[in-house]
Amino acid sequence: MKILRNVLKSDVNLRTEQDFPVKGIEFIDINPLIIDHKCFKEITELFVKELKDLNIDYILAPEARGFLFASPVASEINAGLIPVRKKGKLAPSTVECQFDYVKEYGKDTLELPKLVDGDYKDKRFYVIDDILATGDTYNAIKSEIERLGGKVLGLGVVLNIIELNNYQDVFSLIDINEEH
Repeated sequence: MKILRNVLKSDVNLRTEQDFPVKGIEFIDINPLIIDHKCFKEITELFVKELKDLNIDYILAPEARGFLFASPVASEINAGLIPVRKKGKLAPSTVECQFDYVKEYGKDTLELPKLVDGDYKDKRFYVIDDILATGDTYNAIKSEIERLGGKVLGLGVVLNIIELNNYQDVFSLIDINEEH
């Protein structure tokens, strides 16, 4: 992994693990970014600064590492937080919809919970996740929100693996490339 751009002032201490969770994948461990309270606070503040004026109704947080970064941001900008869960993690009566998608190393099914004050139509959403690789998770979530009548305003990530996607409008704090 090679860091190409890093806007964090905190020292970044990312760890990687080869062939995890499957052979051929290099896992990027973001735990050091949340263990260090100063770094975690800086990440939250940078997202808040970027999003505070967008009039976002809900932050969408993909399971599970997206929850970590999205939760404090949603609270700070007075937006709701919607955890996008893997199939079977929500009680059946609370599921708004399920949708399948293909990701870097297999197929998966995600679920959106029912909202407590209406439906997804005409609401404004923003996705926050830890890492953008191919963008398959983001694309699946965005498509489903649009199908439900909502509008996705954008995507923010801590790490963007730029060689794996063509996203120009993503808000990222660290841009990396895989080294071969």
